[in-house]
Amino acid sequence: MEQTPFSIKHWAEDDKPREKLILKGKQSLSDVELIAILIGSGSRSESAVALSKRILFSVNNNLNALGKLSVNQLMAFKGIGQAKAITIVAASELGRRKRAEAATQLRQVTSGKAVFDIMQPIIGELPHEEFWVLYLNNSNKILYKSQISKGGISGTLVDVRIVFKTALEHNATSIILAHNHPSGKLQASSADKQVTQKLKQAGQQLDIPVLDHVIVTENHYLSFADDGIL
Repeated sequence: MEQTPFSIKHWAEDDKPREKLILKGKQSLSDVELIAILIGSGSRSESAVALSKRILFSVNNNLNALGKLSVNQLMAFKGIGQAKAITIVAASELGRRKRAEAATQLRQVTSGKAVFDIMQPIIGELPHEEFWVLYLNNSNKILYKSQISKGGISGTLVDVRIVFKTALEHNATSIILAHNHPSGKLQASSADKQVTQKLKQAGQQLDIPVLDHVIVTENHYLSFADDGIL
């Protein structure tokens, strides 16, 4: 296939993101250059770097916002076909999973902030609500975490039997509840409080206490324990 003057192969050496990565290391590349590598090539009228700049500019140069763009939203940019859009979405998802894994490797969960650090990459940016339970050992290390419901929170959606059956299966000695508020509001609803009390009472009977319930948004959190409403 004939190469156009706008393809990476025809750029000056210092302008080639792939070559720059090899010669100077990945840390030397800007966000735009890394995205240009994912895109691979531009078009006759626009280089991959210029296209990457245009995409990043549309989300105010915010990588978290870029990670929220869907395949169809990315394909709205001239020069981005389905294959390139899928590559960008897949790379964003790998980055999110890396953050989630790194956060889960915390030695102990001893605060609402620690729960936020663990759960924000998982649920903090979702457009819908999800309810999760973290199962801990007697050193407050995470043994297991599980999604209990999706789409909203109520007593009917959170099955107490499943929550504590899982706790017994993993020999958990305590649990922490977590869910997200896509609206960004850090206020516990009556349903949030009812579910918390329901699980707290069941945990007391089984000697598996509920240590906290943390509401997660994109940038902040509310801890029931810290706020004295547990």
